[in-house]
Amino acid sequence: MQTPTLVTVRTQKDKMLANYVPVYVMLPLGVITPNNVFENKEEIEKQLKQLKAADVDGVMLDVWWGIIESNGPKQYDWSAYRSLFQIVQKCGLKLQAIMSFHQCGGNVGDIVNIPIPKWVLDVGETNPDIFYTTLSGERDKEYISVGLDHKPLFGRRTAIEMYSDFMKSFRENMSDFLESGMIMDIEVGLGPAGELRYPSYQENKGWVFPGIGEFQCYDKYLKADFKEAARQAGHSDWELPDNAGVYNDKPDSTGFFKSTGTYLTDKGKFFLTWYSNKLLFHGDQILDEANKIFRGCKVKLAAKVSGIHWWYKTENHAAELTAGYYNLNDRDGYRPIARMLSRHYAILNFTCIEMRDSEQSARC
Repeated sequence: MQTPTLVTVRTQKDKMLANYVPVYVMLPLGVITPNNVFENKEEIEKQLKQLKAADVDGVMLDVWWGIIESNGPKQYDWSAYRSLFQIVQKCGLKLQAIMSFHQCGGNVGDIVNIPIPKWVLDVGETNPDIFYTTLSGERDKEYISVGLDHKPLFGRRTAIEMYSDFMKSFRENMSDFLESGMIMDIEVGLGPAGELRYPSYQENKGWVFPGIGEFQCYDKYLKADFKEAARQAGHSDWELPDNAGVYNDKPDSTGFFKSTGTYLTDKGKFFLTWYSNKLLFHGDQILDEANKIFRGCKVKLAAKVSGIHWWYKTENHAAELTAGYYNLNDRDGYRPIARMLSRHYAILNFTCIEMRDSEQSARC
């Protein structure tokens, strides 16, 4: 997902003030093509020089896993990205790099299609449960399910190990840009659209605002994980929800989210705690790897959290719950995420914070 950036021009005098806000501009999603080619070098350099002349501090871009490791496990090709980084450096700009472990395509603002590596998708052809799955069995191939974090199904590697190996290769191949301070931030992708969440509201699956979305935990790995967690809690009879509706339902039309719904019961609270904790542990483990990999570099880590605003002013906060944010009027679902990021000294990038209540319906 591409987030537009407001560019403001500051004089050198402004920059000398103590607390000015640095401005970074998002580069086009397809600046490196899906075939790993840096096209239009002269035009990009011209635009970068214009940004520099406008007193912009730097640029931000996605470093796509699906491009870099497309040829096979641990076969990384950084040549096109190195050419781009060299031009960014030549123009005197800084860089924020996003470790994008998700598919580009299917989210708001996606204008190109960059799937995750084909050899990973091939694993999914024989074992579709590596992907997030709805109650009806629909798969989402944008990002690997958190149920695979510790399953060595990818050439004897787990999902966490694949993400870690990618970041290690980035550090090794971009060491000169890291050591010079040109690369300022590393945003670590943690889910769909790079955000720490489940793919609960996917437009390419038919979701339309303000649908509540769907829980995404019905692959065999997460189902088994839940059953074991329920057994250890003394509730072997508890199952995953089967009354939470579908993508475009409203909260009150479901048994799970209605005013006296399942989400208020012990069973519902147990499920929502488990569901949100799986997401939290996922982010914690990847950021732990990132911290070890980039230790000693002059960079800050960051992670993105989705600003799910629809149905926020309801008792059930349904859209947040399906996305994995266990946030209610009497329960802060974002504090645990903030604490986790703080433990890794990571910046919290929160989307949609610029929006106004009056701009949307659906109890935003």
